[in-house]
Amino acid sequence: MTIGDKPSEVKILAFVGMSGSGKSVAVDYMTDKGVPKVYFGGMIYKEMEKRGIERTPDGESEKKFREEIRETEGKDWVVRQVIAETKKLIEAGQRRIVLDGVYSWTEYNTLKHEFPGMMTFIAIVVDKKLRYKRVAVRPERPFDRAEIMERDRSEIENLEKGGPIAGADYYILNNGTVADLHENLKKILEEIEF
Repeated sequence: MTIGDKPSEVKILAFVGMSGSGKSVAVDYMTDKGVPKVYFGGMIYKEMEKRGIERTPDGESEKKFREEIRETEGKDWVVRQVIAETKKLIEAGQRRIVLDGVYSWTEYNTLKHEFPGMMTFIAIVVDKKLRYKRVAVRPERPFDRAEIMERDRSEIENLEKGGPIAGADYYILNNGTVADLHENLKKILEEIEF
């Protein structure tokens, strides 16, 4: 599929990082500015609903389903759904899109192949001790230390989450305030003319 007359006009931003790093805050910053998002987790939720699988408050049913569907339908199942949604937005005239939730090396490589020259990956990183503290007090799905350590292990070992972080084009150290994160993100957006 050819996307538009000038593919370079389309810019797609993807945030990567471990749970609690601040990806959602960065995505919210973009959507507040009117940039549409395609949410990887949303693909999982839609498919769970379609199959009659209930989401549990602790996120365990989502985690289990996410790993199972990648195993049964291929590691690229989620990203195939994301690509289809992204192409719909581009066909509708969108030239700036944000992707929320790239997890795996497979997803990273598939996106780079599918949208050559359009993708920019930004890794949001934070000192582990601070990230664990933030995750413990966040209002939605807080984790204690043991839970977040297990989630980290699972995401790195089962979902190859370290690859997209290592392969990111830009890094934001998110050890400060939300305003600091926004300011650092704004500098990158100016640099890439997003």
